[in-house]
Amino acid sequence: MSALDTLLGVYAGRPAAPRPADAPVPVIGHVGADVPVELITAAGALPLRLSGGPGEDTADGDRYLGRGVDPAARSTLTRLLAGRWGRLDGLVVARDCEASLRLFYALRELRRTEPATALPPVHLADVLHLPHRTTTRYDLRRLRELRDRLATWTGGPIGDDALAAAVAAHDESRRLLAAAAAELRRRSPARVTGREWLAIVGAGTVLPVHAYNGLLERLLAEAAELPRHDGVRVFMTGSGHDSPEVYERVESTGRVIVGEDHDWGDLLFERRVGGRTPEALAERYQYNGPTAPRASIRARARYTAMAVERCGAEELVSCCREHDEAAAWDFPAQREAAGVPSVLVERQPYGAIDTSAFETSAFRSARTGGR
Repeated sequence: MSALDTLLGVYAGRPAAPRPADAPVPVIGHVGADVPVELITAAGALPLRLSGGPGEDTADGDRYLGRGVDPAARSTLTRLLAGRWGRLDGLVVARDCEASLRLFYALRELRRTEPATALPPVHLADVLHLPHRTTTRYDLRRLRELRDRLATWTGGPIGDDALAAAVAAHDESRRLLAAAAAELRRRSPARVTGREWLAIVGAGTVLPVHAYNGLLERLLAEAAELPRHDGVRVFMTGSGHDSPEVYERVESTGRVIVGEDHDWGDLLFERRVGGRTPEALAERYQYNGPTAPRASIRARARYTAMAVERCGAEELVSCCREHDEAAAWDFPAQREAAGVPSVLVERQPYGAIDTSAFETSAFRSARTGGR
């Protein structure tokens, strides 16, 4: 079986966590890209990033979060309450957006008031993103608190050598993904579809890091054997996508997604830690992004323009979920900075996109040069 097929299979098999066969290890769930997975690995545990499931019933999540919250968060809570990830030894939730923060508060209260739900202990990863040294010091304190909490969950302290080794392993994942993006996505024609790329990146959120790195090395070695994918090259912005449905729908229109600016894609791996110190780790998460809930409109527009040019995108598509409005505010500046035909599709159901927007007169006119 090829490396790509293996990665696709792992991604399709979520939310189950493929635990290492040689020894049982603790499994620590996490929500959001602001969670320092290096600390979880250094604690001898498996980091497992939780996701939602479009089309699944979210009644239990709706009951506790209300229907005015991003449906991805409501779906994640519903899956947790149903035990879809099996036994988790702990759960770390990032403060990366309002929906994640409300999910954390709901989980904390459920553990306090309804212990029969058997939810894992939960901790908030409160990472800030302002470009100041005081922010770095704040984030470093929060990472130390998380380090101590993980030690209580996994039964032992996290040594500096273990942390340095974990940082090196996860940085190697990021290096390999960057190489794969250059080799498989940014070439023309692309060697993988956008849907396949989501799977390549997403498999790393459930696999042990060393096993994942081995698969990425095999993927790069097999690059010449992969098929070529022609089509209009699209850069995706807007909401993040923890499942493949939106990408599949966009690519069914004859397009190939070659880049994105959300943290289930390129923003998950572009910035490395670099150093081996706790300070370097804090700075990696402080400066990671720019994401819609945490970065300025100007910063988002600059990044989009750079990324569109880098991957040779011919169109910019912004798909924004219902109750995830922040990304839509960035679109006018992104459209102007990118300088390619652009379309905004707002208030979409979780896992869906109305591709009839691609046929609007303004988008078609821009795409065809006014003809």
